[in-house]
Amino acid sequence: MSVARVTEVIASSKKSFDDAIEAGVERAAKTLKNVTGAWVQDQKVTVSDGKIDEYRFVLRVTFVLED
Repeated sequence: MSVARVTEVIASSKKSFDDAIEAGVERAAKTLKNVTGAWVQDQKVTVSDGKIDEYRFVLRVTFVLED
């Protein structure tokens, strides 16, 4: 039997939504062991002078707890 935990991660990128997701998952995997999945809980952008300034995601990251 395994037990998993879910934690929330907020990631951002000046480049794209895809880049923000990849950065968030990569960063989470550096700190959390056994990351098995992630899903997007929320997404938004910040706007400056009428243009998108930053892409942001709230990710829910799942990782399996060690025995």
